[in-house]
Amino acid sequence: MVYRSGNRNHLQFLPTSIEEYVTPDDPVRVYDTFVEALDLEKLGFNLDPHQVGNPAYHPKVMLKLLVYGYASGIWSSRKLEEATHYNLSFIWLTSGLKPDHKTIAEFRRKNRSQVAEVLKQCAYLCIMLNLIEGNALFLDDNNLKANSSIKKCWDKNKTQKVLKQIDQRIVKLLSECDKQDEAEGPLGSGLDS
Repeated sequence: MVYRSGNRNHLQFLPTSIEEYVTPDDPVRVYDTFVEALDLEKLGFNLDPHQVGNPAYHPKVMLKLLVYGYASGIWSSRKLEEATHYNLSFIWLTSGLKPDHKTIAEFRRKNRSQVAEVLKQCAYLCIMLNLIEGNALFLDDNNLKANSSIKKCWDKNKTQKVLKQIDQRIVKLLSECDKQDEAEGPLGSGLDS
């Protein structure tokens, strides 16, 4: 029997362009478009292009990383950093940038209320588009059959209750992210710390 063999020294394993890493209908593109459409100044982010010192990552890059990471079930800053090195969706989303876990955690800490607001807007948008029912912050793209009944109808009171629950879940999510980072040890720099 003949076996297939690979060649690790092949000069071109991945597509030559990062744009080709994900298909045109990949869900990661929705998160990219969502964050690109945000008005960061209105949300309270500091957008000073004339800051001195080492150039920072643009807040949109960091928001894309956090929102898509949380939607994918990755809450740890170290795991988000790892994803920017090995996961093609994250590499595409960050355009090849690789912020370390300390930078990710610091961005979340310094912009906690803004990140919470972005997560709320994302969840609200998903509810308006009937992508989620409001009982979870994010879901995958599975389609589930459902029954329509009077209990499933949304009125003002039910909407307010669900939106309040979403706000509480976002606060809990951000707290859990902080706890995971603390449990993983001190925030050094790089993958090896």
